[in-house]
Amino acid sequence: MADSSRLFQPVSLAAVAITDGFWAPKLRVNRERTIPIEYEQCKATGRIDVFRLDWTPGQEPVPHIFWDSDVAKWIEAASYVLTADPNIAGMDFGRGLDALLDEVIALIAGAQQPDGYLNVHFTVVEPEKRWTNLRDWHELYCAGHMIEAAVAHFQATGKRSLLDVVCRYADYIGTVFGVGPGQKRGFPGHEEIELALVKLYRVTGERRYLELSRYFVDERGRQPHYYDLEALARGDDPRKFWARTYEYNQSHLPVREQSEVVGHAVRAMYLYSAMADLAAETGDEGLRRACERLWTHLCTRRLYITGGIGPSRHNEGFTADYDLPNETAYAETCAAIGFVFWNHRLLQLDCDSRYADMLERALYNGVLSGVSLDGERFFYENPLASFGQRHRQPWFDCACCPPNIARLLASLGGYIYSQNDRDVAVNLYMGSSVKLDIGGAGLALRQETLYPWSGEVTIRLEMAQPLAFRLRLRIPGWCRSASVAINGEPVDLAGVVERGYACLPADDGQPRVWQPGDRITLNLAMPIERVYAHPDVNQDAGRVALQRGPLVYCLEQADNLAPVGRIALPGQAELAARFEPDLLGGVVVITGQTLVADAADWSNDLYRPQRPALSPCTLKAIPYYAWDNRASGGMQVWMPEIT
Repeated sequence: MADSSRLFQPVSLAAVAITDGFWAPKLRVNRERTIPIEYEQCKATGRIDVFRLDWTPGQEPVPHIFWDSDVAKWIEAASYVLTADPNIAGMDFGRGLDALLDEVIALIAGAQQPDGYLNVHFTVVEPEKRWTNLRDWHELYCAGHMIEAAVAHFQATGKRSLLDVVCRYADYIGTVFGVGPGQKRGFPGHEEIELALVKLYRVTGERRYLELSRYFVDERGRQPHYYDLEALARGDDPRKFWARTYEYNQSHLPVREQSEVVGHAVRAMYLYSAMADLAAETGDEGLRRACERLWTHLCTRRLYITGGIGPSRHNEGFTADYDLPNETAYAETCAAIGFVFWNHRLLQLDCDSRYADMLERALYNGVLSGVSLDGERFFYENPLASFGQRHRQPWFDCACCPPNIARLLASLGGYIYSQNDRDVAVNLYMGSSVKLDIGGAGLALRQETLYPWSGEVTIRLEMAQPLAFRLRLRIPGWCRSASVAINGEPVDLAGVVERGYACLPADDGQPRVWQPGDRITLNLAMPIERVYAHPDVNQDAGRVALQRGPLVYCLEQADNLAPVGRIALPGQAELAARFEPDLLGGVVVITGQTLVADAADWSNDLYRPQRPALSPCTLKAIPYYAWDNRASGGMQVWMPEIT
């Protein structure tokens, strides 16, 4: 393999055990409820059995063009469960998880065509239309998810049953697409395969997969535009493209010339993730600079406070700068997950806490809101306000979000730590242990914390002998005051914070020699904060949101006697935080005295020249991720602030 230009590498999921009081129960629900339910949904809807290739015309349901991807994401999620805890292989889905994966993979392998092609819809429904509409259809997208599933399964089990299938498929795709004689100069309408091919390269060492990924990224947006030529070839007028602009799929310009996040949000995140991967693997500074431009534009112009992205249902994506409506927010769960993927990749390039901050914001808010506390219902969209009509669903016809959130949660251990030959970085704070190799010597690092409810973190080092390395502790962007101590001795953080990480070297700047049993304590101040939107976010003008630590809060009707849409927060109102162990699985709530607009004397008036009277009331806010787990009612993140 070529030398990676990444400064850091994520620590393997297999090396991490999560014991956290906040996350471990959620991962258990994901493992014991969500993943089995998603398997049953895939069975009941025909997504799995369709790989038998026995569908006949007139039969319902008709295999959809992206069904393959739903099954692939389920395989990936289940494989991560096996990676995180190999002893779970016998968990009961009616049969062992490992055996169940073997059964599903055997069906998929049996559906592969003699030339290596693998897509159910274009094998049994419309075989004559294979590769005729890359712009709108999802062949390469499905291939990407199947590749990701195969890599995860191989890493979990060592079995090549699916890996060999996708290698054969990727090799076939490599003969179809490219710049050689007789090849199509096409690229995916829905990006995904680009990042998947980098994963395949990393696990196999076969550089042709990296080069195929680079081809798909480099070809995007070139003229003459392939989608125009493709439309003409199938007898369509490219000017009648339903989305009207190739911004929809980020192919309006070559990727290195792009500076604004546009179009379908999930597609954008998958493309940008691949660009970051290629920048890391090849040292391509053009791709890296493009990622930095796009990231800055998104985070300063088009990002919800929850880490959600994409305000519009019309294109499932972006509109204009500062257009961030609340009640109609689309903020697709998959888009927030893609934002996590992209930030995690950018984080490895230079260990800059800006990326970990955004990863954390999306994870704790815009992603975690996508699944109910019992793991059985899901949000496709994640609004920031509701009149009581928005609820999670058990499944969707377009079911991308449920298995996507399952695979992210199942792989969460792989996001906590990064390392290189002389540095260990703690990116996320959660109770966990990790086994590391530093210059050939073993190191066990144990993290103890009540985060996100408390900002106190203790890290204990366990090794057989003294070991030299630099420990990097992220100081979150939301934290205004932090302190670090080593074995009880305070550390002066002046001059040791690099890119938002407290870097703990020796006094001479060289890697510190740590002793067995060393204890590092980190204290992150976690007061309640009022947060305000940029003045150009018209929807939030005069409004305030509440945040504590990484968590964004909301008002939900179940906790408030007054209608939440009428509650206004006085500028000087005192707010307090307290932990309620029996509420929503145990959460810190925010309470305080506030005011509510009184409608009692308005009779049948709809408008009048007097302001409504304000009456005192008590406010109670819960973490945004936990809303819609009780009785139906209104919800509000942003509330009016009055002086």
